[in-house]
Amino acid sequence: MKKLRILHVSTAHQPQDPRIVFKQCQTLAGSYDVFCALPNADPTIASGIHFIRLPYYQRVIWRTLLTCPLVLLRCLWLRPALVHVYVPEFLPFAYVFRWLGAKVIYEVQENLHKKMHLKTYNRGYVSETVFRWFDRLARRHFYFIFTEHGYLDTYIRLSKPYEVIYNYPLLSLLEPFRRPYQPNLEKPVFFYIGWLSFERAFDTLVESLARLKSTYPTFQVHLFGQRTFTDADLDRLPAFEKIRTNLIFHGYKDQREAFSYTVHATVGLALLKPVGDYPDSYTTKLFEYMALSLPVVTSDFLLYKDVVERHKCGFCVSPNDPAQISAAIAYLIEHPNEACAMGQRGRMAVEKEYNWSTEAQKLLNFYTHILYGAD
Repeated sequence: MKKLRILHVSTAHQPQDPRIVFKQCQTLAGSYDVFCALPNADPTIASGIHFIRLPYYQRVIWRTLLTCPLVLLRCLWLRPALVHVYVPEFLPFAYVFRWLGAKVIYEVQENLHKKMHLKTYNRGYVSETVFRWFDRLARRHFYFIFTEHGYLDTYIRLSKPYEVIYNYPLLSLLEPFRRPYQPNLEKPVFFYIGWLSFERAFDTLVESLARLKSTYPTFQVHLFGQRTFTDADLDRLPAFEKIRTNLIFHGYKDQREAFSYTVHATVGLALLKPVGDYPDSYTTKLFEYMALSLPVVTSDFLLYKDVVERHKCGFCVSPNDPAQISAAIAYLIEHPNEACAMGQRGRMAVEKEYNWSTEAQKLLNFYTHILYGAD
C-alpha cells in the first residue's frame, strides 16, 4: 500500500536537529513518506527522508517574507496528507495546506508567551502581536504537540487533540560516545552543550569557575552552542578575565562532533535561571548527560530535583549561587568513584524512564489518530 505523504517544516532549526531529523522524522519514515524542509538541509545525514533545502535567515521578518513563501513554492505540489510545523512564522502559510485538505500539527518547543521578553532579537510590537494572533488561531484549527506538560498551563481551550512528547534522548544516537567514566584527574574537564546566555546562568558559572580555579588552575570547559552575548558582555563580567584561558568556545556543532569531547569529562553542566518557561521545562541536555553516564550539575527547580535527586545522579544547585556550583563541581572532582556511581545511576534512569522509545510510540499513535481516526 502506498504510504501517506507528510511534510515537516522549520525555517529556523539546524540541519542536524536531533529531535526533528533523527527522532521524529526517522521514527515516522517507517510508516509514512516523509519530506523535511530545513535550512541548509543535508540529504546525506539520515536515510529514508526526503530533504528540502531552505535558506537560513536569523531575522524572523526575512524568514516570513522569503523562506515561508519558498516552502509553498517548493512543497505545494507534494499535496501532503499532514504538515508538521515547528515555527510560529509558518502558521499563516500552513493554512494554505489546510485549505488543500492537509491536517496540520503545530509543535510548541518553547513557551514564547513566557519567554518572548528574554529574546535579544526577533522582538517588537508588530511581530509579537502577529505571533499572538496566529497562535490563538492555531488553537482553533490545528493539532498540537508540546515538548513539556508545563505548556498546558498556557495552551488551554484547544479545539483539537494534542499530545505531549518529551525530547528524551535517542540512545542509539548517543551510544557511540558513551565510554567508561575516566575523568582527567590532573586537568579536570567540564562539558556544556546548548544555548549560551546569561539567562542560562553563564554569568554565574563564570564566577563559580573563577572560585574553582584557585584549587584547580588547569581545568578546561568545553562549551558547545550559539552565544546570545558578545565579547564585550563577557569582558564586563568581573571574573571572566581570570578564567578566559580555561574556556573553549566551540560554537554550534553537530551533536555527534560535540559529544566526542565528553570522553574524559568530570561533569555535564545544565544550569538555567528561574526565568520564562525554564522552571517548567526539562532541559534536554540533562538527559543526554545521564545517557552518557556523566554526573550532572543542574538547577534546583522542583522539576529537575524530581529527576536528579530521586535517581541520585548529580547535584541540583541554585543557578544564582556561584559557591554552590563550585562546591558541587569540586566534590565530583575529589570523589571520582561516587561521581562514577552517579553517572551509572543516571544511565539506568534513562534506560528505564527517559528515552525516546516511549515518545516514539506516542508520536506514531498520535499520527494514526489524526490521519485515520476521528477527532
